[in-house]
Amino acid sequence: MTRTHTSRKPALDEPTTTAASSGKNAPNKQVDGPTDLTPEPPHNSWRLAPAEWDVFVCSTALKLLLFPAYRSTDFEVHRNWLAITHSLPISQWYHDTTSEWTLDYPPFFAYFEKIMSIPAYFIDPAIVDINNLNYSAWTVVVYQRITVTLTELVMGAALLRLIRGSVNQNTQRIVLASLFAHPGFLIVDHIHFQYNGFMFGILLWSLVMAREGHNLISGLLFAVLLNFKHIYMYIAPAYFVYMLRSYCMTAQMSLLPTRFLALANTVIAVFLLSLGPFALMGQLPQLLSRLFPFTRGLNHAYWAPNFWSLVTATDRVLLKVAQRLGSNAIVNETGVASTSRGLVGDTVFAVIPNVKPVHTFAITLFFQAIFMAKLFRTPTYKSFVAALTLCGYTSFMFGWHVHEKAILLVLVPFSLLATDNYVMLRTFMIASISGVYSLFPLLFTPAETLVKVVYSVLWTYMTFYPLSRRLYQYPRSLPGVIVAAIEKLYLNGFFALQLLVTILPYLMKATSSAPVVPVNTMEFLPLMLTSVYCAVGLVWAFLRLSFVYLHS
Repeated sequence: MTRTHTSRKPALDEPTTTAASSGKNAPNKQVDGPTDLTPEPPHNSWRLAPAEWDVFVCSTALKLLLFPAYRSTDFEVHRNWLAITHSLPISQWYHDTTSEWTLDYPPFFAYFEKIMSIPAYFIDPAIVDINNLNYSAWTVVVYQRITVTLTELVMGAALLRLIRGSVNQNTQRIVLASLFAHPGFLIVDHIHFQYNGFMFGILLWSLVMAREGHNLISGLLFAVLLNFKHIYMYIAPAYFVYMLRSYCMTAQMSLLPTRFLALANTVIAVFLLSLGPFALMGQLPQLLSRLFPFTRGLNHAYWAPNFWSLVTATDRVLLKVAQRLGSNAIVNETGVASTSRGLVGDTVFAVIPNVKPVHTFAITLFFQAIFMAKLFRTPTYKSFVAALTLCGYTSFMFGWHVHEKAILLVLVPFSLLATDNYVMLRTFMIASISGVYSLFPLLFTPAETLVKVVYSVLWTYMTFYPLSRRLYQYPRSLPGVIVAAIEKLYLNGFFALQLLVTILPYLMKATSSAPVVPVNTMEFLPLMLTSVYCAVGLVWAFLRLSFVYLHS
């Protein structure tokens, strides 16, 4: 039996929806060549295809092998949170200062730690002893590593559902399987130590529900996610606009009061469940002070590769020029060492006017408003995912005190756009390689250097080579050829950058003489080079994605 071809492949491999649609739309099947004739599991099947088993087994085996690997202070942070939630009554969770690693995530994550503390107590009571600081026995290492691996299956299940509902499962399987084996999660969760895979799993399940027309459940899941980690507020505007326009309004933009009240009550109920106990105890101010510490500076210790890292680097260059020219009058002495010492504090520029939180907020809001206006006019699922990605991207580019790990908030939803066309794939490739490399400084020990470099190179090849073969389009103009050549040169430059940041510390140490030049004068130069180089690619990808979305 021949399969019917659609006249046009729906973008993002998802069924198209109308503005007020809330029902399911069965995706159209389409043949994409001989490699796509392989029998695939049914739409709602949880049975893994052979290729999916390969990804699951190989990635899980690697994660298990990394149990003894380097772990950051975040490992002790989460162990301490296990102890806090197990040993103390809920009224003291956000007041405890036994350790410097105080609880500063929303209540749902605290409840999550409380649940995990129960089996931890039976495995080794010392794990949840609040006074047992910096406990690092093999029992706690294995237990916490296992919890990350197991809870990440929430993301794996969501990815399977996304694959099953796609038009072209074989193409989608490549990019979505790459998410489960993503170097970002390997570095941040399975070595450095966090639970991003679990929380992004909730986000992906919310997007699955939105794609299948279950907008109320989608909104509920996102409200739950906000109460696990408040960083997801960065993408809240996209959810607000999409839910309002596609679920609470008709195609003629008339409000549907019943749906609006249902969505509002659902979100309120989630927040009451999360914050209610602390409100009753009069602890909301204390809780909010933990969640939003506004005393930090513009840049993190290691500059996140965003717009402000380029501005900060420019200020460093202008400072050197001013010092050579003897133009000390234009130099702010407070800023001479402020942004080059790698400290978490207030960032003061030496030449460029200082940036305040209100400035970053205004710029972020301005760009987000442009994308939200587009989403309001075209509230389809495709537009929603693109606007959500750009919403997070804008916050990463222009936000105040952005951490480098926040790049995952861009790369995860961006992956759902990657197979739309070659322009989108190319943009995603630049953002992914720049974003993954920007996470490398999180792992600075020699043993993990080989792992992160080799694994990231293999992941890049196994993800983008087959996708490029399927979607490649030759540039149609001379400027397009030139841009493609520059992009290729930039991506190949990461090999030279890795070599440079590897040997530079040894060269500086060998050429520095302590009596003449302090050894740490250029201590943070490798970090600056990494941040700035990655920022160039991420800013370019942001501009490309913005242009494509606004002109689609």
